[in-house]
Amino acid sequence: MSAKSHSAFVTRTNALVARFRRQRPLRGGSLLVTILGDAIAPRGGTIALASLIKLAMPFGLTERLVRTSIGRLANEEWVSFERSGRASFYSLTTNGRARFAEATQRIYGAPPQDWDGLWTMAIVPPTLKSRRDDLREELLWLGFGQITPGVFAHPTYKESAINARIDELQSAGQLVVMKGSILSQAASANLVAMGWNLDDLARRYRRFIDMFSPVAAALNGANDVAIDGDVAFLLRTLLLHEYRKVHLRDPLLPAALLPEDWVGADAQKLCRDLYATVFPASEQYLSATVQTQAGALPAPAAEIFQRFGGLPPADANISSTRLS
Repeated sequence: MSAKSHSAFVTRTNALVARFRRQRPLRGGSLLVTILGDAIAPRGGTIALASLIKLAMPFGLTERLVRTSIGRLANEEWVSFERSGRASFYSLTTNGRARFAEATQRIYGAPPQDWDGLWTMAIVPPTLKSRRDDLREELLWLGFGQITPGVFAHPTYKESAINARIDELQSAGQLVVMKGSILSQAASANLVAMGWNLDDLARRYRRFIDMFSPVAAALNGANDVAIDGDVAFLLRTLLLHEYRKVHLRDPLLPAALLPEDWVGADAQKLCRDLYATVFPASEQYLSATVQTQAGALPAPAAEIFQRFGGLPPADANISSTRLS
């Protein structure tokens, strides 16, 4: 990019960071989940507490807030804790890895296009009073819409993450699950309106686009001026943090059930393009910044390069020379 475009990119990224820092309350745990899931999970899943504090500090998270927030994630069994000498290290647990794997498939994967016209219905028996709220939260997390109390629906049951979780719940005798077709397109449209508030979701996507379009505009002029790694990491983290807050509310309905010119598709393209642009520099910054119990951060897993349909290669496993 030109020097002028680079300056505008840095200025607009810093403005987004400043906007994040003004939030009250400043939710440290949510940002740490973004950092751990997006940046650390595909690179071994372990990080020194000191490195996590360094990554979070530009976002306004104090050392105390990071310690408190990561402690809560440990209590919720997202991460485990280990001390070596005076240093502390946090690693993703089996539960944490499983939850991040589910979110990864939904956030970075392509939205469904083809649809066989079949709906999956999940019914929570009224006898399961003690588990009813937990099951409801699980189904909503998977993207199901609540049609009536205890009755949930989803049109794209093919995804492996949904299959695995539904099979797990059904095998325990906690759900009644059935699959079938609806006799008319109008009936499917009514079911969508009953289960999801697409107008609210569209407003959230437009807000995301309004936030990050100015940064994308600054990146349009491309030439040989490199993106600073620390700024690339800031934008990548905020981009994913804001996108996942909206996208994880998205039931990922097939195109046949969405309004024409669905704004979610525009948001996904914007996120994908920006992420791909800053990805290589941000990975180099992580390699130069983060320490693990074994020393340097390991190279990223191959799966990371499949995010958003394919990312540019990054020389992420660079030497231990630290960026200034």
